[in-house]
Amino acid sequence: MDLVELLPDRLHMLRFPIGQAYLWRDGEALTLIDAGHAGSAGAIEEAIRSLGARPEGLERIVLTHCHRDHVGAAGELAARWGARVWAHRLDAPVVRGELPVPEPVLLDWEVPLYAHGLTVPQAPPTPVDRELEDGEVLPFGDGAVVVHAPGHTPGSIGVHLPRHGVLFTGDCVAGVGQVMLGVFNVDRAQAVASFRRLAELAPSVACFGHGDPWVTDTAETLLGAVKATEEAEATAAAPEAAG
Repeated sequence: MDLVELLPDRLHMLRFPIGQAYLWRDGEALTLIDAGHAGSAGAIEEAIRSLGARPEGLERIVLTHCHRDHVGAAGELAARWGARVWAHRLDAPVVRGELPVPEPVLLDWEVPLYAHGLTVPQAPPTPVDRELEDGEVLPFGDGAVVVHAPGHTPGSIGVHLPRHGVLFTGDCVAGVGQVMLGVFNVDRAQAVASFRRLAELAPSVACFGHGDPWVTDTAETLLGAVKATEEAEATAAAPEAAG
């Protein structure tokens, strides 16, 4: 696992072989955005200690959605350190193991990528202490705002820290070589609409579930990417409408 500083003394990325999590610091109080894969709790704790912080300071784990590479270590970390696990109301039953993970509608080129993602260990059922709703303001980052961004999963969320210009997009948006719509969506049209909603927040730092964070010309890049996505979707839909 790689540990990458994004904002000094505030924000670090924890990059795993597949996917990533983010650590936000408010002094001694820590918030984890997503939790990597099952079995990664020890590496996350080591990363926290390497920053001169203590795992005991981990107050909450905010899950952007219910997939295994984001939920994995949340339950173990919560059990060890008393952190509270938060997820959107629509994905919380999946995180708890009460409902199956919703199946995506895959494009042809996504099929082999999706199969590779299934090599990540399955996340165990994980208690959810708080079910989130769109627009809620959370007690970290000087007021973190929940942004419901469905499409990747029904309960996918972004987390916006407006006072710091930081946006965690989950898997709605990816930064793999370029800023783009995330893959493996259960509802592609809904995901595109969520992409636009997140882009219009105009952050200066965008933290994706996959791919490098964007820290330069971020607002313009996001808006340009979503416009290009919408145009591509309209072009693809035109022959279908004509047929």
